[in-house]
Amino acid sequence: MSHITFKIVNYKEYSAAIQGVRRSVFHIEQGVDPSLDLDGKDETADHILAYVENQAVGTVRVRYLDHQTAKIERLAVLSDFRGRGIGKLLMEKSLEIAAKKQINTVLIHAQYYVKSLYLKLGFLPEGDRFEEAGISHVKMIKSIIS
Repeated sequence: MSHITFKIVNYKEYSAAIQGVRRSVFHIEQGVDPSLDLDGKDETADHILAYVENQAVGTVRVRYLDHQTAKIERLAVLSDFRGRGIGKLLMEKSLEIAAKKQINTVLIHAQYYVKSLYLKLGFLPEGDRFEEAGISHVKMIKSIIS
């Protein structure tokens, strides 16, 4: 497998790479309306990009809802690079960032078909399935003990 590197990035500086991955996964593959993805909250979030060689192949953002709660969102890995553990590694990096900021609780709206990934990372489902952007999701929560 090619070497994977991760970089915590500033949205303004890396928006082309972040949006390139998200556009490919969310807009083209999954048919999500771009206006739902481009919600105006990127500038206040932490972003991580995953690279294989010099190509951005995955991204995720960590948004802080308050001083104790973060929401991990917009996890996307290009289709040609799935199955290599990149999504899991992006999530682990996101949890590390949240822990360093002394966040107590992390929540996600997981696409239902990848719920097992989040269960393996210690997230627990809360509530019923729901539709978001026309895709079945489940709210999941993880407590972080610093």
